[in-house]
Amino acid sequence: MSIQIWTFILVGLSFAIYIGIAIWSKATTTSDFYVAGESIPPIVNGMATAADWMSAASFISMAGLISFMGRDGSVYLMGWTGGYVLLALLLAPYLRKFGKYTVPDFVGDRYYSQTARFVAVICAIFVSFTYVAGQMRGVGIVFSRFLNVGINNGVLIGMGIVFFYAVLGGMKGITYTQVAQYCVLIFAYLVPAIFISLLMTGNLIPQLGFGGKLADGSMYLLERLDGLSRELGFNTYTSGQKSTVDIFFITAALMIGTSGLPHVIVRFYTVPKASDARSSAGWALLFIAILYTTAPAVAAFARTNLLTMTANRSYQDVPQWFKNWEKTGLIKFEDKNGDGVIQYRGPRAEVENELTIDRDIMVLANPEIAKLPNWVVGLVAAGGLAAALSTAAGLLLVISASIAHDLLKNGLMPDIDDHQELMYARLAAGVAICIAGYFSLEIPLLGIKPPGFVAQVVAFAFGLAAASFFPAIIMGIFSKRMNKEGAITGMVIGLAFTASYIIYFKFINPLANQPQHWWFGISPEGIGTLGMCLNLVSSLIVSSLTPQPPEEVQELVEYIRIPSEPDRAEAS
Repeated sequence: MSIQIWTFILVGLSFAIYIGIAIWSKATTTSDFYVAGESIPPIVNGMATAADWMSAASFISMAGLISFMGRDGSVYLMGWTGGYVLLALLLAPYLRKFGKYTVPDFVGDRYYSQTARFVAVICAIFVSFTYVAGQMRGVGIVFSRFLNVGINNGVLIGMGIVFFYAVLGGMKGITYTQVAQYCVLIFAYLVPAIFISLLMTGNLIPQLGFGGKLADGSMYLLERLDGLSRELGFNTYTSGQKSTVDIFFITAALMIGTSGLPHVIVRFYTVPKASDARSSAGWALLFIAILYTTAPAVAAFARTNLLTMTANRSYQDVPQWFKNWEKTGLIKFEDKNGDGVIQYRGPRAEVENELTIDRDIMVLANPEIAKLPNWVVGLVAAGGLAAALSTAAGLLLVISASIAHDLLKNGLMPDIDDHQELMYARLAAGVAICIAGYFSLEIPLLGIKPPGFVAQVVAFAFGLAAASFFPAIIMGIFSKRMNKEGAITGMVIGLAFTASYIIYFKFINPLANQPQHWWFGISPEGIGTLGMCLNLVSSLIVSSLTPQPPEEVQELVEYIRIPSEPDRAEAS
């Protein structure tokens, strides 16, 4: 069967499962909709968290980033993995013990202020919309290639699917759907990686093949890749080009941003008690590590095959996969010298480069480049969609909860009952899907297009989360002295500074987006770390100059930090 038929079958089956689960686990209460009734077992929650966490950026874009950046791409592996450890150890059990539905709920109660709650709502919406735009673009890329539709049409199809199971099922439906999506995405990621590792290195385990010799025993895989890179004018794969300062700031922004992402934090409210939050975090880390330790191998395999099969090849002789992806516009060949030969060259080459390749296609195109069976290609398409849609659903739920629960129920419309709140939450989710989808379309909004590739857009979201939420959350748990004035000031300054920096270099003056123009050599992907520092310093200064929090708030801080006491659910 053809690739398209296999894709229709596998994607159709997976979507049928997701929709069936949404119907089976339909939310009937606000507790079901927001936190799945706090009834999810730790191992199930760990698998759902892993799917929520491993977005299109992890499945589609991360290996593509590493394949083009080489060693510098490791900042994404270190930042995202280390950040999850930080979240599991420092935040998860304490936030669960606090017992609130959302991050703005925590901020509003901990800082005894509706203003703090509303600022947190704005931060949550801003971060979530930035993040979800990258996910929907990933959906559009998958559909554009494998279902032969445009990226815009692919985004619209994805919006419809997410709308159905996120709006109907709420967190309860999303949780069990994400368990199914994790199984699909991890199987889809590992199968081609194992096949290609066997073909290229003779090793069944991709992680070992990555550091091993080629199947013919002539040299190590990384030696071959470094040699190909030098020959074609690229930087060697195993050498780093980024400055140490920028690497540090990007890694820190991704780590700290992880601890401030509202769609990940809310997952720790879905388990019955605080100890289960820590347990589910451990399970999630295990499930995440399976993909993250495989990504560097996938990147190296894809880059080696790409350089081998495209450089110095006549355009008339290119394989079918090349022309298939060329139709999507994600591969572009411009015959500048008119000789009909593809000159794929790096910045160090004397010959001008004629080939442009979007980084987001590397994982999706990898099975075709390696000439794997058509069913494997279709499986990867289903996995990419599972990764993108699982995270998109979680993010959209955060947006709907922020609006219905934090802005309306706990602010503007305190008298609405559970039924009305659930209705507003579903309505907010539907509107959020439409807005997020629009920002993901390949059409300019007021002359502005979505910036960068999937992982880069996601990195911006992490930076925004680091600069806005992290200090307020961490100081809210571990500092009795932090008050509402300090938290509000810090969140506003951190978010405003980081967003302004990113907007300037990505939208207002993208031509200046070069290391010599960055502040202290920090790229827009890493500026969230500096924004977090400004947030923390300003919040500490303002707190020291303003009255202490009320006594009951200080007692609350003491309560959530004592693990021996039962949490509120158990005590009642």
